[in-house]
Amino acid sequence: MALFITDDCIRCGACEPACPNEAVGFRGDIYVIHVERCTECVGFRDAPACQEACPVDCCVSDPDHPESEGDLVRKVLALHPDDESLRRRVEEADVPSRYRR
Repeated sequence: MALFITDDCIRCGACEPACPNEAVGFRGDIYVIHVERCTECVGFRDAPACQEACPVDCCVSDPDHPESEGDLVRKVLALHPDDESLRRRVEEADVPSRYRR
């Protein structure tokens, strides 16, 4: 499930550099998470980096974009086609993911 940033955002920008998929961006005067790039950090971390970086807990699951762990793994592989380390972790079923905590 992709994440989104609520109206509680204080626009500190902590979430943007934390994202390994460059899914967070500034649009107008607010931060947004681009659904097509958000993998909840599956493949890189046990928890979404934006959630851990956010001081006001406004990076939350987006119920309008449900995705399974398998969907997110396929997406992260497509976003990082040259990352051999990631591909190896996927093949070995050693993928960091909030689904495995």
